[in-house]
Amino acid sequence: MSLLLILSLVFLLSWNVAAAGDDDQQKAFVQCLSNSTSVASNISNIVYPSDNPSFSSILEFSIRNRRFDTPTTPKPLVIVTPRNVSHIQSAVLCAQSHNLQLRVRSGGHDYEGLSYVSPRPFVVLDLIQMSNITVDVANRTAWVQSGATVGQVYAQVGKSSNTLAFPASVCNTVGIGGIVSGGGYGTLLRYAGLAADHVADVQVVDARGRVRDRASLGEDVFWAIRGGGGNTFGIVVAWKFNLVTVPETVTMFSVTKTLEQGPTKYLAKWQKIADTLPNELLIRIVMYKAVNPVTIAVVFNCLYVGSKDKALSLIQESFPELGVTPEVMFEMTWAQSTIQFAGVNGTTLDSLESRTPVKDVIYFKAKSDYVTKPIPDSAMDGLLKMMMQDGIEQPYVIFTPYGGKMAEIASNSIPFPHREGNLFKIQYLVYWKEDSEEVSNAHMKWIRDVYDYMGSYVSSNPRAAYINYRDLDIGENMNSSTGGNGTTAYQQAKVWGVKYFKGNFERLVKIKTAFDPTNFFSNEQSIPSLGAGKEGQTTSSNSSSSASAPSGDSDGGNNAGNETQSGDNNAGNGTQSGDVGQGDNNTNNNNNNGTQIGGVGQGDNGNSTTQTSASVVVRYGPRSYYYLVLLFLVLFI
Repeated sequence: MSLLLILSLVFLLSWNVAAAGDDDQQKAFVQCLSNSTSVASNISNIVYPSDNPSFSSILEFSIRNRRFDTPTTPKPLVIVTPRNVSHIQSAVLCAQSHNLQLRVRSGGHDYEGLSYVSPRPFVVLDLIQMSNITVDVANRTAWVQSGATVGQVYAQVGKSSNTLAFPASVCNTVGIGGIVSGGGYGTLLRYAGLAADHVADVQVVDARGRVRDRASLGEDVFWAIRGGGGNTFGIVVAWKFNLVTVPETVTMFSVTKTLEQGPTKYLAKWQKIADTLPNELLIRIVMYKAVNPVTIAVVFNCLYVGSKDKALSLIQESFPELGVTPEVMFEMTWAQSTIQFAGVNGTTLDSLESRTPVKDVIYFKAKSDYVTKPIPDSAMDGLLKMMMQDGIEQPYVIFTPYGGKMAEIASNSIPFPHREGNLFKIQYLVYWKEDSEEVSNAHMKWIRDVYDYMGSYVSSNPRAAYINYRDLDIGENMNSSTGGNGTTAYQQAKVWGVKYFKGNFERLVKIKTAFDPTNFFSNEQSIPSLGAGKEGQTTSSNSSSSASAPSGDSDGGNNAGNETQSGDNNAGNGTQSGDVGQGDNNTNNNNNNGTQIGGVGQGDNGNSTTQTSASVVVRYGPRSYYYLVLLFLVLFI
């Protein structure tokens, strides 16, 4: 028998053994769930193995980036769509007992697909059915399950009151669980801060399947989950938010300058004033490649929390170069402004509640930076030139000003550290449609080249980044090419961790180690647990396969780690020109057209939960027997 034939037979054997192993894990996990009374009573509407006819449609419905929806993309063995917290408890305990990673999704906007993709055998916990929202107008609070979208929250708050608001993302389809777990920002950023700044209480399922609230978690863990990354500490089922008081009328306006109008001088003026304006005024910049004719559009889209007259007076005094006139300004309620910024199809608050993006899902890549001193005109000109590069379909660069409320909140008040001292945040985005490796490589190279080019003009030591704009280029815990071995070593995580969290990273590691010592909740960019064995590796043993969660039903929540699309908008045009999202991606919008050009959302960034258990069963599972067979054949045949 030839060596080639032997290796071919071994290769085929390996696939069969691996498939059998996955099939056994899948069946065992489903059987474990069926042992839970609450799941068993409605299992056909909750548990979807990969051979279920509805599996593909459920998996694909919330995917917002086609880079992670290809024939070769790893798929979950099972999708679980819990209806209450006991279903989540069952999924957590059963995943642990069968050495399965648990990836949690609430909106699907994770920039790197971590809420629904894993290189190792895994289960997706999709919180789409857990989207209850209860608004208490008298106390100015709301309880929101993590599976609710930003649009659903905006709609319910807006229907309850014209003078209450919530400072989250621009994109309406981003999941609340993800955006809040990474910080979460939108058009009220300078007026009220982040979504995570307004969390009053939580309902969390921990790694032992226990339901916890703020009091039982303790203030350290409560601090950590408000911006420390999704599903790195537990699954946040629901959040209690303090709502923000706003006037009955807000004002939106937008002004566009093209490459032919010399936008650099406007960008220079904006850099001098944007972070110093009154808290009520946000002027964001969205730059993108326009067509017919091909040029770069630089859009100044604005929200003023107040009347049109006051907005006009303020902008004419502070930024007369823009040439803003009353004709481009529009008054409305805060809730109505979110419709315009999201670029949804419709004019009523109900239109915000659709979970279907206004634009078809396409391929994209995003990166982020923070700016602490003005960028020179020459560098801006170079950036605009790079955006005109031939063959790059839809490049976007978005500037979001800081200052205001963001500068008033301490950098260690929650894990999100990017506060005073930042002039603005940059999000780089590029979209493409063609399913081609050559096209994909060209666009990925472009955005990485832009990021390298901007390195001299942005923050340094560390070069800061926003976790809801998940970017695995800056580092990851596990070797995704081989599936990793469960290691999330401190030194490995610190590479990316200090960029997202700066000085707060060390505290997050200590809290993670104490709260989740076995590192059950983990992903490629989750906080490591130093108690998880040598170099952070999990050493917990397998539980009995008959383990099941408590059978009692209770109100649940959503995804603990989905980040929201914070999005840029053009208040005048109404076209969402493309932030991909804070975690689920940012979206830019031109309010007159109402067309979402890009924008995936701030992201499910926080949703991913990965069990990294390295037990004996994992080390000597079916694939290990394959390697023993291969060794035998090589040595003795």
